[in-house]
Formats: sequence, structure tokens, C-alpha cells
Amino acid sequence: MFRTSLDTVLDRMLTAGRAMDAAVSQDAFESLNTPSRPQLWLPPVDIYETESAFVVEADLPGVHRENVNIQFDRNALTITGTRGATLPAKDQAQLRVFIAERLSGTFSRSVRLPDHVDAEKIEATFADGVLSVTVPKAAGALPRTIAITDREVQQKIQA
Repeated sequence: MFRTSLDTVLDRMLTAGRAMDAAVSQDAFESLNTPSRPQLWLPPVDIYETESAFVVEADLPGVHRENVNIQFDRNALTITGTRGATLPAKDQAQLRVFIAERLSGTFSRSVRLPDHVDAEKIEATFADGVLSVTVPKAAGALPRTIAITDREVQQKIQA
């Protein structure tokens, strides 16, 4: 049962995430011709569920911790930030670039989570260029075992 619900939740989250990313990416391609808007890149993410939490991990190489912002609003977790230029800015007249594939600029990733999460206990860590956000499930959403009592014993206890 846990595996089936995990698959369903992850499928919904990934579908919503892909739709949001596609909408944002379309704006990014249109803005490439506009020099006043910064370049947009989408860091890759892994999203998975454990028995007690949802976990979102994002690869953010070259991004400083102070340039990352995490918000949770109406069950949507949004990670935004900025990665600075990857090429040196000094003496650009003397700079000969052969390949420049590492994008810089702003990024934003959003994922919608189920209603049964404990927003007050969300934690984030950042190590080795990987941001990990843990969103615990609410106590009511955690699996539990229900004890079965004998009706006769329960009637004696109530009497």
C-alpha cells in the first residue's frame, strides 16, 4: 500500500513540476534575445518520499548559500536563487572563450506537496553543492497500527 501511494504522489508531483518548468523555460527562451533580463537555468532536482517526510534535493554547483531562498506557501515549496557569472569579468577584451556551457543567472524550481505536511518543521541543508530540503509529514498522515480489543473486555473496562 505504501509503495502505491508513493508512486501516485510522486507522479503527481513530477507532472506538476514538469508543467511549471515548461512554462518557465518558455519565458527563458523568449528572454534570451532581451539583454536586460538575466539568463535562467533550471538546476536538476530529485524528489522522493520516505515514511516520515518528502525530500527535495537540488544540484546547485557554484551557488553560494546566501544566494538561495526557500519558501513554502500553500503547499508549494519554491527554491530560487542566483548563480554568478562563471567566466572572469576582468579584461574581457583579452579573454578568448572556446566553450561556455555553464549557465549563470537566476533560477526557480517549485514543487507542490500534499496537504498533510508539517510546514513548521521543514529543514534545509547545503553541502558539496547539493541543497536538501526535508518536509516532514504531519503526525496524522503517518502510518500507525490500530490495536484490536475484545468487545467483552472493553465492556468490562467501561463498566
